[in-house]
Amino acid sequence: MFLDDPDIKVKMLRPQEIPNLVVDGLYDVGITGQDWIDENKSNVEQLLDLEYGKIKLVIAIPDNYRYKSLDDMIRDYAKKKKVLRISSEYLTNASKFVKQCKSYKKLYGSKDPQIVTPWLRLGTNKNIQIHLSFGATEAKPPDDVDAIMDVTETGTTLKQNQLKIVDTVMTSSSQLIANKKSLKDKKKREKIFDIVTLMRGAVQGRKYIHIYMNVKETNLKKLLKEITALKRPTVSPLSEKGWYGINTIILKSEFHKLVPKLRRIAQGLVIHEPKQILDLEEIKRDEEN
Repeated sequence: MFLDDPDIKVKMLRPQEIPNLVVDGLYDVGITGQDWIDENKSNVEQLLDLEYGKIKLVIAIPDNYRYKSLDDMIRDYAKKKKVLRISSEYLTNASKFVKQCKSYKKLYGSKDPQIVTPWLRLGTNKNIQIHLSFGATEAKPPDDVDAIMDVTETGTTLKQNQLKIVDTVMTSSSQLIANKKSLKDKKKREKIFDIVTLMRGAVQGRKYIHIYMNVKETNLKKLLKEITALKRPTVSPLSEKGWYGINTIILKSEFHKLVPKLRRIAQGLVIHEPKQILDLEEIKRDEEN
């Protein structure tokens, strides 16, 4: 895939693969989830939170189980001398979360829970097993495993499979990442920060609206006090004496609060949704750091 910039080549890959491919220098930049950056322990430079693809990585168990947390399960399963089986695509995160549980530390110390895949088994603690899932993780309890670590947006799929969330491991969204060596290359660095500028503009553009209104001179000062602008409003005299045009950018979340005030003070309100907000001053500071 190519963009209209001949110096940039784009390839679609699975988000699980992207962090390591960027770390290894096969690609200079990539977009992947925070969850997969953590899962791969990837030593990449995180340039920008793109603020989409937001999910939570959670622990879920059958809704008829009485446990309130994974910590409770670890304690009770050890007491009953039962093997606790957890299914997940996130083997690293699952192992890390299990080892952080108070009951696990007390019972097993620093031992690693056993990670089970079709081709190998890692970890010495066979009492807690983390089984690699190849998808449809939510369908595995209670017959195949006792608990799962999986991603969710709304929790609807988990509820449909009679599961309940007992722990939230982390929240994640899409991140723009870069290879650290690529950032030391002057030519590549310039191109990378061109990408950052445009993407940051798109992220900012979703948060703001561009408004334009006409106002009588008698109401001008009052109107300027009411507007919470991104920078400073642009004020231009109109062709008719005693009238001014106000041009500014505000947060979408603030617009509904402004409407009642604007109806009383301003005339001829026009709204325009920007696609990008290019904060070039902030990018310049980033480059200098």
